[in-house]
Amino acid sequence: MRLRFLGSTSEAGACPSLYETDRGTIVVQGLEVVDGEARADLLHVLDGETAVEVPRELLLEIARRVLVDHD
Repeated sequence: MRLRFLGSTSEAGACPSLYETDRGTIVVQGLEVVDGEARADLLHVLDGETAVEVPRELLLEIARRVLVDHD
């Protein structure tokens, strides 16, 4: 699998960041959610899965770019 950097709201491209894969999926790089109460709210977490927190602004910015690029 290959990744293409989409963007970050952090300085110098540090996490959290989003990447597009050559398989048509998105990879999220960020700090793992370790708060026990928050993890208890997660549903159906499979082996090998985790939760990563990203700012809402990052998702909105990438969505805007993707929609503009594909129109």
